[in-house]
Amino acid sequence: MTNLDAILHKVQKPARYTGGEWNSIIKDWSQTPVRIALSYPDVYEIGMSNMALPILYELLNAQPEVLAERVFPPWGDMAAAMKTNNIPLFSLETKHPLSEFDMIGFSLGHEMTYTNVLEALSLAQIPVLAAERNESHPLVIAGGTCVLNPEPIADFFDFFVIGDGEEAVLELLPAIRDWKNKKISKQQLLREVAKIDGVYVPGLYKVEYSPDGTLKSFTPTVPEAKPVIKKRIVKTLPAAVVKPIVSYIETIHDRVAVEIQRGCTRGCRFCQAGMIYRPMRVRPQAEIETAVEEILNNCGYDEVSLVSLSSGDYPGIDELVGKLSKHNQNLSLSLPSLHLNSFSLKLMEALSPRKKMGLTFAPEAGSDRMRRVINKQLTEQEILDTFAEVFQKGWLSVKLYFMVGLPTETKEDIEAIGQLVDKIRDQARKNSGKTPQIRVNASTFVPKAHTPFQWFGQNTEEELAAKHEILGSAMQRRGTRLSWGNAKVSLLEAALSRGDRRLGRVIYRAWQMGAVFDAWDELFKWELWEKAFTEEGLDIKFYAQRERPQDELLPWAFIDTGVSQEYLKAEYAKALSAEVTPDCRIGPCNTCGLETWETACGK
Repeated sequence: MTNLDAILHKVQKPARYTGGEWNSIIKDWSQTPVRIALSYPDVYEIGMSNMALPILYELLNAQPEVLAERVFPPWGDMAAAMKTNNIPLFSLETKHPLSEFDMIGFSLGHEMTYTNVLEALSLAQIPVLAAERNESHPLVIAGGTCVLNPEPIADFFDFFVIGDGEEAVLELLPAIRDWKNKKISKQQLLREVAKIDGVYVPGLYKVEYSPDGTLKSFTPTVPEAKPVIKKRIVKTLPAAVVKPIVSYIETIHDRVAVEIQRGCTRGCRFCQAGMIYRPMRVRPQAEIETAVEEILNNCGYDEVSLVSLSSGDYPGIDELVGKLSKHNQNLSLSLPSLHLNSFSLKLMEALSPRKKMGLTFAPEAGSDRMRRVINKQLTEQEILDTFAEVFQKGWLSVKLYFMVGLPTETKEDIEAIGQLVDKIRDQARKNSGKTPQIRVNASTFVPKAHTPFQWFGQNTEEELAAKHEILGSAMQRRGTRLSWGNAKVSLLEAALSRGDRRLGRVIYRAWQMGAVFDAWDELFKWELWEKAFTEEGLDIKFYAQRERPQDELLPWAFIDTGVSQEYLKAEYAKALSAEVTPDCRIGPCNTCGLETWETACGK
């Protein structure tokens, strides 16, 4: 791209846009018939830390007839320079404009990145609305956790891959080849891919609404469009990525990752990932050891993250950590998502025996009752016993994550957060004689589709403000820092997470007025979203704060994750009575619905 060099020296972090990183794959454009661009819709540093992209990047580039290249939305300074110099958004590997690719695939993991998708397409000089794209434009598709309710963004995508994409994306290739070779039209292609399990083509369905604003009907308009889209599940985890791309600049997670298992059986009722990634699938220990060894040989990283939703639940995790540490003396291991217990503490000590780094735990709620409501099976006594051990072993810096606005939450439950923090601080003085540094983050509960809490409404801003005031008063003690997120951001996230197809108009209008990078605090502009909802005649509270009856037709009801509505309703009822459901990994089957699928829950 001839005029790219003329602007790179004028922007922040030009290495975001240069490509050429170690282990990136460049294929002969003229000799490779199917060309796919892959993106996580945020800046390079965040997108390069996404787990899905490197898996698909390696998988697709392993196909002789396919090339896959990366693209990320540019930061504002680069976007402005590209517009001024008429440079369309391009791929990192070969600098080809996105408009020259056959397909652009977005991995959507966070609702607050939706406007970034529109910005990327606009910068690529590709029509943002699917209805305005013709045969000359690339297909625009998406996968990821957000597409388990794809309706708010249905207007912008040709189709979605629901669930695990590793097998489905390869099944798309024959239809893409036929379309590119002009053997079939784009409309024929969409009808062909609609036959593939897990593929949802929104343009092939008719949506109607009742006078009260709720969804009335959702109907396929062609025989190929299935009335229920069944989530794809890979029975065996794909091979680990052992030649990761090594970035020139520091990324958010500046290390390599090995997925050690997929899925979680603990059943936290607020956790969408814990529901939609079922069943549990475990990578064999020998395969992990081999992958880590190859990764160290193929790149300069010396830190490997063993990734899963609950790393401490991996069978034989202590043995695995011991073997990896023994065979690779200079290797630094990290285990995200550890639970608050003595076993996790022993693992952390094995990972950093000399350096007492800060610890992060998520009690989520302050009272035992509230933890039973959310099915977080952790008592106050267990928490205090664990922290007694934490402080005895020399850790004095602690970060605690809680949620505010959970279903059935009372003033006493909020006060219990402060009381629990006080008791944890007292444990430090009792067991170390020192005052700990405690950071408390209180995020706002966001109801998510396909969870037992999908019917609950989010607290109003007034309710949240009152709870934050209680928390603030309780956190006056020395050595405690309290933070919470922007309530407006949480309100918008809740609306988008439980929205219907009409929200596409709001997203489009907000983007037109300048909403972009909404997940970044300094760039989030609530007034644009507020105006967009008003102009489109929609009420954000209808989507975010309304408690929904269980017989209401939900916008995402046509997607079958394998976890049945009966199970979710039963868990909803248990939440109301503060009754726990045991982890089915160590107890009896909870009949969540997966036991009736062709893929069992792996017990």
